[in-house]
Amino acid sequence: MQDTDIGTRREIALKCLIINMRESMDDLVQEFLVSEKEEAEHILQGATMAIYIIRDAQAAPKDIGIILEGQEVVNELPSVANAVAILMGLLYVLNMEYPKTLKQTFEYIQKVLMELDPKGMTTKVKKLYDQLYSTA
Repeated sequence: MQDTDIGTRREIALKCLIINMRESMDDLVQEFLVSEKEEAEHILQGATMAIYIIRDAQAAPKDIGIILEGQEVVNELPSVANAVAILMGLLYVLNMEYPKTLKQTFEYIQKVLMELDPKGMTTKVKKLYDQLYSTA
C-alpha cells in the first residue's frame, strides 16, 4: 500500500467505509470500460445520483464524473475521493437528501469526517465512530 498514490488510498478507504456500513459501492460508483462508453451513457441517464468511472483496458481511470437526476453535472475529476467531496457539496447546496441505500455512509462523512452536527449521529454511525476513536 505504500507504493499506492493518495487518490487510490482514499478510494480504498471510502470503499471500506461503505462496506463497513453494510451498504453497496455499486449504489454510488458505476465503473465502465472505454469500449462501453455508449452503454454507460445509456445506463447513467436513468441514475438519480452516481459517480461514474470510465477506465481504459489497463484499468486506469480515463474519466470520473458525477450524475444527478440523469444529467452529467461534473466530469474529468482527478479521483473518486474528489468526486465524493464534490457530491457532498452538491447535495448540500442543492438541498438534496442522501440516497437511502447510502444514508449511513454519507452521514458518517458529514458528521465524523466533516464534523458537521456530530451530536446527532445514528446508532450505527456512533458505534463505528466509537470503535475508531476510542483510546482503549
